[in-house]
Amino acid sequence: MNEEIFARGKLFELIHLKQDDGRVFEVARRAPGVRLIICDEENGKILLTKEYRQELGEWDYRLPGGKVFDSLEEYETHRNGGDDIIEAAKKQAINEAQQEAGIEIANLELYKKSVLGATVEWNLYVFATTNWQASVHGQELEVGEKIEADNWFSFDEAKKMILDGAIQEERIALILLQWLEARK
Repeated sequence: MNEEIFARGKLFELIHLKQDDGRVFEVARRAPGVRLIICDEENGKILLTKEYRQELGEWDYRLPGGKVFDSLEEYETHRNGGDDIIEAAKKQAINEAQQEAGIEIANLELYKKSVLGATVEWNLYVFATTNWQASVHGQELEVGEKIEADNWFSFDEAKKMILDGAIQEERIALILLQWLEARK
């Protein structure tokens, strides 16, 4: 397929993909993101941040995470360089754990890749860890971020929060529910 970028902002670009049969498929692309399942195995709990979300106009419980790249240009450079996206995502997940949750990650495993759909390319890489420690530096929030990080919930409490809609990032809520169910 032949790709033509016909519009670009800071976070999204619109692409025409020319199919072999002449049809044109339109796709919106955004640089990928990461989310982290941080588990306290000894106590059977997971960390959920409580974050004020502008798009919701309210506080939401979430897995810590963020963007792998801050701009489309950085993402394009990475894609064109042939570097491993999983390694870049893993590195950024470790950074996000420190920034948003005040957690230093010792070991991290990719749990699942969430693909949004055919017409919107915005992959989220969900990592899980049980090997971590609290950072002596605490959170290192970016300007404008409002995130409360010391929110530990039992697996059953987290499952109830998902089902009750307290975790509003639905595609991640489903992945977290799958992760929780696998721990039974």
